[in-house]
Amino acid sequence: MTTQNMSPANERDAGKARRAKVHKLADNLMRWLIVLVVALIFVVLADELLTTPFFSAELEGEAASGGILGLTVLTVIAYAVGAVIGAVTGYILSHFILRLIWAAIHRIEYSLSGLSGQDLLAGTVGLLIGLIIANLIGFAFSRLPIIGAYGPIVFNLVFGYAGMSIAVRKKTEVSTLISTLRVSKQSKEKSTKPGGAGAGKLLDTSTIIDGRIAELCATGFLEGPLLVPVFVLEELQLIADSADLLKRTKGRRGLDILKRMQEDRHVQVDVINDDFDDVQGVDSKLVRLGKKLNAKVITNDYNLNKVAELQGVVVLNINDLANALKPARVPGEEMNVLVVKAGKEENQGIAYLDDGTMIVVENGEKYIGMNIPVTVTSVLQTSAGRMIFVKVSE
Repeated sequence: MTTQNMSPANERDAGKARRAKVHKLADNLMRWLIVLVVALIFVVLADELLTTPFFSAELEGEAASGGILGLTVLTVIAYAVGAVIGAVTGYILSHFILRLIWAAIHRIEYSLSGLSGQDLLAGTVGLLIGLIIANLIGFAFSRLPIIGAYGPIVFNLVFGYAGMSIAVRKKTEVSTLISTLRVSKQSKEKSTKPGGAGAGKLLDTSTIIDGRIAELCATGFLEGPLLVPVFVLEELQLIADSADLLKRTKGRRGLDILKRMQEDRHVQVDVINDDFDDVQGVDSKLVRLGKKLNAKVITNDYNLNKVAELQGVVVLNINDLANALKPARVPGEEMNVLVVKAGKEENQGIAYLDDGTMIVVENGEKYIGMNIPVTVTSVLQTSAGRMIFVKVSE
């Protein structure tokens, strides 16, 4: 009968038979080992007995050549008798010794069955550490009289048990510490990769003037450090000193926002002095600096976004994030809009949502100034923004 065709009961019986056979083999090996050890002990005792004054005179009277392999006849007889007596004694005692050994093994198994694998691992590690410390201390005391002979034994027992018990009790803290170190190492390795969080993120002029970056940092969704190149800071200063009132207002707003971000310390903001005299234009310098530092570029400039992507620089577009957070509009959805002006195409009307999303109303020019129900036909998503195309509901 093959193993696959055996019933569960037969499999259990076969397993028990195998275990019993292994157990019997282990008993025999251990029994003969005990017999051998006890026989050797009795041989040593016989040798010690021959050195006593009673036998020493007899041994001196015999010729060394009368022995076997340089031993006297009395010595050979003493060793043989000691070995036989020891073997018989060991065989008799082996039954009791084996019973004690198996009882100790079962007790250890029962004690360890209540421990988890983590406890066993922590206890083993703690035991090894304790034994290492004990042997180092024992080596220092080994030359002392009396204490030096028994000190290592005491130290091994005390420090071994202490190391094992402390490791089991503190296994949670140790595993947490190891996990923290592993995560820190992985984060450090990840930060050194191109575009990683630790490489920093470059801010361009349009992002600083826009101002939404400060609110985004305050939420904690954006990790630093944020890097402001010196040439971006110089462009902000030029805009703030412009003769045009609108540009001057934007430049001063950008400087105020940058100062507020540094003071709020929601995220680290650093000004770096890297510049490229051989490159013209702030956008070109930003792309080159991003490639040099393996850093991402934060912008809401559509053209800079495309140029950076073509050159392999990762871009975080504020407009893309804002569009992604806008409520989704799907074809077939109905809503009410206020048509405010005519569109570029004939009969088109233009409306806007509260968040500024432009809505193109088909045949909506005649409804300018009116609030009308419309149905979404399609949605166009670009980095420049989102456009919703609708038709007037019937």
